[in-house]
Amino acid sequence: MKVLLPFEGMSQYEPAIDPRKRGSACGPVTAASIFNFHENEIFEINEVYRLLGTTPIGLFTWRFLRNFRKIAGGRYRLEKTRSISDVKKELLSGRPLAMKFDRYFTFRWLAKPLFNYHWVPLIGFEDKGDDVVLYFHDNGKRNRPSKIRTVSYHDQRTVLSFVKIVPSKPE
Repeated sequence: MKVLLPFEGMSQYEPAIDPRKRGSACGPVTAASIFNFHENEIFEINEVYRLLGTTPIGLFTWRFLRNFRKIAGGRYRLEKTRSISDVKKELLSGRPLAMKFDRYFTFRWLAKPLFNYHWVPLIGFEDKGDDVVLYFHDNGKRNRPSKIRTVSYHDQRTVLSFVKIVPSKPE
């Protein structure tokens, strides 16, 4: 089974982003691009960087959860998960997730992850035998826009965590 959401990625190296913040803007870009997916509203990344409380070393998961809730009000329910079955359910429901590679705060010093510390929008998956291939936007590089990439869940599972961003039902 393969699921790939129609998702428009953003680059953390866009000229409009403060050059001093570009290296650590992956969390704000991920949050803004997922919010844009749900709301069809473009955000100024420097402002999202500030509102989320991002630092030059990045965006901690607890801060992402707390401050995204403040920004979005009661319109979204956020939940951290490491469960691949939860991830698949969200994607099957048509909702992208925020995915974080984190070698440092998972204490996987000897691991060789695709990224040492990086937030990306997770937009799809494909079951491949005993593994799950994850599809994500990489948030770009200098002189390159964001593009869709893949990674093996099995190979990266020790450094991956996910944040479910679920729109609240209208009252």
